[in-house]
Amino acid sequence: MLNNKSILITGGTGSFGQAIIEFIIKNYPKYKRLVIFSRDENKQFEMQKKYPTLNYPNLRFFIGDIRDYKRLRTALNRIDFVFHAAAIKQVPASEYNPSEAIKTNIDGAQNLIDASLEENIKKVIFLSTDKACSPVNLYGATKLCAEKLFLTAKKNNPYKSTEFVIMRYGNVNASRGSVMPFFIERSKSKILPVTHKDMTRFSIKMNEAIDMSMWALKYMENGQILIPKIPSYRVLDLANVFKGTKIKYVGIRQGEKVHEDLISKAESRCAMETKKYFILYPNVAQKKFEKYRKKIKASTQTKEFNYNSGNNSIFLNSKQLLSIINEIKKNN
Repeated sequence: MLNNKSILITGGTGSFGQAIIEFIIKNYPKYKRLVIFSRDENKQFEMQKKYPTLNYPNLRFFIGDIRDYKRLRTALNRIDFVFHAAAIKQVPASEYNPSEAIKTNIDGAQNLIDASLEENIKKVIFLSTDKACSPVNLYGATKLCAEKLFLTAKKNNPYKSTEFVIMRYGNVNASRGSVMPFFIERSKSKILPVTHKDMTRFSIKMNEAIDMSMWALKYMENGQILIPKIPSYRVLDLANVFKGTKIKYVGIRQGEKVHEDLISKAESRCAMETKKYFILYPNVAQKKFEKYRKKIKASTQTKEFNYNSGNNSIFLNSKQLLSIINEIKKNN
């Protein structure tokens, strides 16, 4: 699927970027060109130690910012597929620096759309977040705006061949900003801050996110949102895994939800599902919806539903949570 293809990853030095680069090199060694696009020169320098040019001549480190349209378009020259992971993703940082989050998460998304259309990119996969569903914070709002931009990108450019698809999922367990690595670090002080006793979150492993991106690349069509069926966990259960620590309730932070949403009731009207995923297919005629549903052998639900981390049918138990924590510690 990716052999003899050129791929660019925005935010390529982040958690997802590093993971998918490793995956592509291992599973598609005949890739034509692999471009790591990010503004973090230090992280690029560290990655170059792992992937020296002598051994990886088709791996390109490209310093740039998605806010810079000209630089982005230069990077996209002769690229086939794009994974868009660049973002300002910390909720508190977005709340206190809203204009910066807008420039990166919304204006940057529009830059990528415009540049991709001009460079005739085959498919762009945008990594969204559960916080984009019924958002209560600026980060989620910017991601929702970006989703809308990608969903409607082809409406004004119907004769362009570029396809835009979206992956929406929760924070990857071991990724920057997720609660699990945060608790691992804070456990050294023997005190774990918990914002609310009922708080829940979705759980997804990095390899599951990578598998999801490959499914999106292979099967998704323009204007769709892919959502994984993943377990939830109670943050209090997670905190109790760390033996010898005390729990301190600190109150819900600005822009924080007790439960995260992946599908709202309104969105469920355009949802179909497979064994592993939900696919939202809004803004299309029923005939086209049904044709795609039959193509991937998906089913639909007759009633509206809300898919969130609190009403999920699958929850991780203490043993499973401990196993994930130990795995994160081992890999860091």
